[in-house]
Amino acid sequence: MAAPLTDAGEFESWLNDRLDSLEVDREVYGAYILGILQEEETDEEKEDALQGILSAFLEENTVEDVCKQIIKQWEECCSKSAAKKDADDEVQAIASMIEKQAQIVVKQKEVSEESKKRKEALLAQYANITDEEDEAEEEEPTSGNITGNEKSLFKNTNVELVLNRQKQKREQAREEAQKKKEMDKMQREKDKLAKQDRKEKEKKRTQKGERKR
Repeated sequence: MAAPLTDAGEFESWLNDRLDSLEVDREVYGAYILGILQEEETDEEKEDALQGILSAFLEENTVEDVCKQIIKQWEECCSKSAAKKDADDEVQAIASMIEKQAQIVVKQKEVSEESKKRKEALLAQYANITDEEDEAEEEEPTSGNITGNEKSLFKNTNVELVLNRQKQKREQAREEAQKKKEMDKMQREKDKLAKQDRKEKEKKRTQKGERKR
């Protein structure tokens, strides 16, 4: 498996300077060396391939050190690139999480706004209904002379009137129920007395008939 691609710009800059110092043609061998570092798997394979190139320009006692130096610089650049990528990935993950949270907040706000609008629509509908009921009972002031505050006051007054009427209806129904209960009780008492009276009269007639016999 090939080595991970590093930030080639930084490494190439270092490699070009190093090849210049060794009096090696950077245009010809720079890309070749970079390809070896990216394709070969182990450090030994990289070092063998690099020695095959640089041994033609360097003395035997220095070529190994230069190859190791190139490989070390490459690995350091790979580590920096990996750390940078991890940091970028972490930043991206955090940014993605923040974006999702922001979307949730916006969605919740939209739901809240929609709920608020539904409530306002219901209140407006209720206010219109109460306005129509009040118009049937009394003459409303002309709308041309009514200010915003007065309209709000009328709506509040209309709501209060409706609530009062409902309360009066409940009280009236309760009073009527109580009256009927009392009337039923009185009727039962009358029926009871009438029944007792009939019994007394029947008893007297029976006793009178017995005395005649």
